[in-house]
Amino acid sequence: MKRLTPAFIFFVFVTAILQVLIKQDVIHETLIPAPSSVWNTLLEMKIDYVTSFLQTLKNTLYGLGLSILIGSLIAIVFSLSDLLKKAILPFAVFFQTVPIIAVAPLLVIYFGFGAPTVIASSFIVSIFPIIANTLMGLESASSAQKDLFRVYHGSALKTLWKLQLPVAYPYIYSGLKVSAGLSIIGAIAGEFVAGGGLGAMIDAARTQQRVDIVFGALILLSVMGLLFMGTLNLVHRLINLRRPFPAGEL
Repeated sequence: MKRLTPAFIFFVFVTAILQVLIKQDVIHETLIPAPSSVWNTLLEMKIDYVTSFLQTLKNTLYGLGLSILIGSLIAIVFSLSDLLKKAILPFAVFFQTVPIIAVAPLLVIYFGFGAPTVIASSFIVSIFPIIANTLMGLESASSAQKDLFRVYHGSALKTLWKLQLPVAYPYIYSGLKVSAGLSIIGAIAGEFVAGGGLGAMIDAARTQQRVDIVFGALILLSVMGLLFMGTLNLVHRLINLRRPFPAGEL
């Protein structure tokens, strides 16, 4: 609570200042809606917001889950085969530089409108941090540690499970935090072109010039991001309780 109190006080202060400035016509409400207007819109359209929120959340979780599973497997394969890493990783880096909003129309052609395109968009955006961070962590074990496993005739799989993965955990956690945020961005980009969820609600509000609806959706997206970060932080704390050494010590 001590950590959250300053942020909460700042939020209340900024909200109150915005409310006064907008009601006094210092800032026009067509640009930034009054906090009271956003709150009233959330209440009036709560069913639409809840339905869209849950739809976006579901597709984002699917995309993030796939990126964690497939990205981790790819990183493990790259760590075991230097040839595959040199052959494929540069293309993964290049593909990551392509904006998802430019790829999303192609995904509609491939997967059609609806959830498959949104999941694919979320997956594409969030997989690279998983690959990059996990691979960096797997390769961070020192030569002396690897030599010790060779002396005791440790197999490649045992070395991976007993040495590389524990050493890589801090890197994996950092990659998960980045990917969790990017997965939401990817899902919204997919919903802009494929429909559904909060992305479609924002796009529809844009055509109606309803900035209050847009801000309401943005607040819910922020809540979603906080839920992801809070869940990861909780899992991180639980894992560290069972680890034989503090995170990042190796």
